[in-house]
Amino acid sequence: MIEAKGLTKRYGATVAVDNLSFEVKPGKVTGFLGPNGAGKSTTMRMILGLDTPTSGEVTIDGQRYRDLKRPLTKVGALLDAKWVHPNRSARAHLAWMAASNKLPKDSVDKALEMVGLSAVANKRAGAFSLGMSQRLGIAGALLGDPEVLLFDEPVNGLDPEGIVWIRTFMHRLADEGRTVLVSSHLLSEMALTAEDLVVIGRGKLIMQSTTQEFVDRASGTTVKVRTPQLDQLAGVLNGQQLVTRIEDVEDEGKVLFVDGDVRTDQVGEAAAAHGIVLHELTLQRGSLEQAFMQMTGDSVEYHAQDEIAAVTQLDAPSGTEVAAGPKEDN
Repeated sequence: MIEAKGLTKRYGATVAVDNLSFEVKPGKVTGFLGPNGAGKSTTMRMILGLDTPTSGEVTIDGQRYRDLKRPLTKVGALLDAKWVHPNRSARAHLAWMAASNKLPKDSVDKALEMVGLSAVANKRAGAFSLGMSQRLGIAGALLGDPEVLLFDEPVNGLDPEGIVWIRTFMHRLADEGRTVLVSSHLLSEMALTAEDLVVIGRGKLIMQSTTQEFVDRASGTTVKVRTPQLDQLAGVLNGQQLVTRIEDVEDEGKVLFVDGDVRTDQVGEAAAAHGIVLHELTLQRGSLEQAFMQMTGDSVEYHAQDEIAAVTQLDAPSGTEVAAGPKEDN
């Protein structure tokens, strides 16, 4: 388990992470989400002992990373797929990592096989595509058969088959009882991959919950109803203090929507009690992307409108000052 308590990181006057506390439990894939500049990368670096907290602490099964005797057997991480020396082969790179933690030699071939790189094991890493580099980084994370795994943008550069592979692979790792923390900007993929979420903005915790709770709390639920007795059903539901609206839907005609904290069985029972025929009764939930935008909107440091303004300034006459945008932290 990963546990952060009051984690804070300051760089001069800039607060990158601000009194952040959360837990990442084993047996689940936990998504780590936030806008650019939210402090995700800084937090992951502090988990791995690459940055020292200004205050607070983060532990892995009760220990700080720096106190682990053979860290690769406890924690595996992929933060930057391109940090490998370009002139080393995939096998040589992993062999160096294995030797640094006194891992058995066969761990290298096992890791290469798990990520599908056995055929290019002796190829120079600098000639790898981004997707192949991602796979090599994942192999390095798996090298010591660790209990805790951290992945930063693990599907970056992977083709659709590779994305499905890493999603399935992460689920398998969690099913084995491991702790899996994944940071990604691909919200559609996180909706399929992460069961739990830790969402931060401007270095602070916005919410920690299951993915479904996050979506439901942010965007709510809607019950969609198709019936030849729309007005009658709307009147019945309004009498139960439910919020309804009738809209024209392309290829479907007029449809009744019931918004708020409402269940399909509640609507169905109300219709049955008044002899109203239903052609469709569907619970609709918002997407993770919609929920994320709603919950983190105030935490985005650099909006699209700011980018448009910057481009406009670039087209301004010579001598006009153009403000630089902030440096982004993933």
